[in-house]
Amino acid sequence: MTENAPRIVDFRFMMSHPAHCIALGFGSGLAPKAPGTVGTLWAWAIWLVIQNFLSPAAQGLLIALSLPLGWWACTLTARHMHIADPGAIVWDEFIAMWLILWLILPTGFWGQLIAFALFRFFDAVKPGPVAWADQLFKGFGWRGGWGILLDDLVAAFCTLLVLAFWRWVW
Repeated sequence: MTENAPRIVDFRFMMSHPAHCIALGFGSGLAPKAPGTVGTLWAWAIWLVIQNFLSPAAQGLLIALSLPLGWWACTLTARHMHIADPGAIVWDEFIAMWLILWLILPTGFWGQLIAFALFRFFDAVKPGPVAWADQLFKGFGWRGGWGILLDDLVAAFCTLLVLAFWRWVW
């Protein structure tokens, strides 16, 4: 393998550095199909546990601390993978989904499912502002790590806008 060839991402790679484990969503990013969707589902499942043990303020602090942690982990992991924005990195989905759930809870299963579906739509299709955010910071280094996170944060914002409009109309 040459120095700049993309690395194969597997369990061994994930466990070789704590940043890899975080960026790969504790293994959810290793899914062979739709790692972003699998990562978002894992984030949702973890949130269902977190919300039972942390106050809303502590949940917000967790999300706030997850941003610089994710920036570091995603930057380092992308560099080690030799890919600017690898699909296996799913920490961005974790942060975005946690932010959505924190801001819409308390809500029942159907509200959470609609939020999940909307977020996946915005993240996968990348309409308008999400596409803009996806192209804004590309490459390696701090800009690339921030770019990995930014489009998912914008997708989360779009999801929250749709949910707010839906609540306002109904």
